[in-house]
Amino acid sequence: MKGHKKVRQRGKLGLSKIFAEMNPGDKVALVHNLSYSRNFPQRYHGRTATVIGKRGNAVLVSITDGKAEKKFAVQKINLKKLSS
Repeated sequence: MKGHKKVRQRGKLGLSKIFAEMNPGDKVALVHNLSYSRNFPQRYHGRTATVIGKRGNAVLVSITDGKAEKKFAVQKINLKKLSS
């Protein structure tokens, strides 16, 4: 089933996701959190991005889309930090 969460992932957001530290230069994956109803560019789901900085509660990320570099402000709960 598409969009199905596992049993232990359902419910409220974990505090570790909300207060996660994202530093400039970190690599992150864009993963849409289905339990959080904010707009999310579906086209970029699963893409790898680089953290540029912060804008309010959001994190600025940079994605290369073909030859163009695009910048987005994404909520922390839609980001998954990748180990480097």
